[in-house]
Amino acid sequence: MPNAALFDMDKTLIRVNSARLFTRYRRDRGEVSALEMARVSWWLLRYWLGNLDANSIATRALVDYRGFKESDMIAMCDEWFSSQVKKYITPAARQAVQRHREQGDVLIIASTATSYITRPLSQELGMDEVVCTELLVEDGRLTGEVESPICYGKGKLERVTKRLDHLGLSLRDATFYSDSITDLPLMEAVGTAVAVNPDLRLRSEARRRGWRLELWQ
Repeated sequence: MPNAALFDMDKTLIRVNSARLFTRYRRDRGEVSALEMARVSWWLLRYWLGNLDANSIATRALVDYRGFKESDMIAMCDEWFSSQVKKYITPAARQAVQRHREQGDVLIIASTATSYITRPLSQELGMDEVVCTELLVEDGRLTGEVESPICYGKGKLERVTKRLDHLGLSLRDATFYSDSITDLPLMEAVGTAVAVNPDLRLRSEARRRGWRLELWQ
């Protein structure tokens, strides 16, 4: 039986935060104001601190995308990934993915980011599955709403558990790589938790629990 190899995206597979990078990209296109950049920075700080109300933040952030054509979002994110993100994939991440591929594991990105953000990375790395935050679409346009639960904290654990059950894979036999304390619920549930470029609280937790610590550059 194959096992699942789960990878967080931001600060793990890529060495940057995709939300900040995407907002900067839209600012350069004249679509985002300096105020919006500041707001995203504040949200990311709260994310890092682990006290983010993800559903509330998503509701506020997605208002600007209401009515946006899904096809335009896909095209924009593909161009953004090619020009702005691909260069930040770490060699260590590619090596880890390849190692699990050779072991016959099922390769899965498990990220708070949306499918539009994660799909290009998944294709680049040859991943098998993506578990992420899904935006609702109606008649080819974004509704400005998100499918519950958001893939964050306990919501990520719920989404990953559901996907692995569907694939016939065991959570207890899975390996999960992440940098963030916000992923603690999933890290506690898998058989092998690996703290990659961890924030201070995850580093402390990993040392206390005897989890592997790795620096991916």
